[in-house]
Amino acid sequence: MHGGPEAADDDSYRARRAAYVDAGYAVVHVNYRGSTGYGSAWRDALTGRPGPTELEDVAAVYDALVAEGFLDPARAVLTGGSWGGFLTLLGLGTQPERWAAGIAEVPVADYLAAYEDEMEGLRAYDRALFGGSPEEVRERYVRSSPITHVEQVRAPVLVVAGANDPRCPIRQIENYLAELDRLGKPHEVYRFDAGHGSLVTEETIRQVETALSFALRHVRP
Repeated sequence: MHGGPEAADDDSYRARRAAYVDAGYAVVHVNYRGSTGYGSAWRDALTGRPGPTELEDVAAVYDALVAEGFLDPARAVLTGGSWGGFLTLLGLGTQPERWAAGIAEVPVADYLAAYEDEMEGLRAYDRALFGGSPEEVRERYVRSSPITHVEQVRAPVLVVAGANDPRCPIRQIENYLAELDRLGKPHEVYRFDAGHGSLVTEETIRQVETALSFALRHVRP
């Protein structure tokens, strides 16, 4: 799942996508509500309810592909980075029956802690997205926060985290990982010494190798 959420996937060449295809996986991208390219009503449809809205669209695509015989529901991996990583963790907790594994890269994992630690520009964006600050609409942040639903996670999860990430700060990810530890949920962590992703080719390759290795160990194509 793509980040943003105001972004979109297309059919142009993507090296990371190609790596999964080369490993034998069928890759499906969902331009969920909130994505650009489909008009302002579609883009703004998640306002006030970010997270569950997009995952309703993911579930609709999932169900359609199962009905078509394209998708084996016992071998479905949910993965994404940034906002897509947030949706991955939230999906694992709110749709646990659907996913055999999850790979969340530089995600929002604990929304209340993320709001406290993130840049002011992102706080302003969150206030617009949620319809207010955590002090004003706390229940919306709690509902949309992956850490709220961590007890329901069934699938093994890999979390990729940047130690110096200003967009998805490390503390809120550590909070989520601590809860996985406390609950005995199967998980792995890959930490790298950079921010919201890496511009170093060798590091990017290591991250893709880590993600593919995790996927192949838990869900064979």
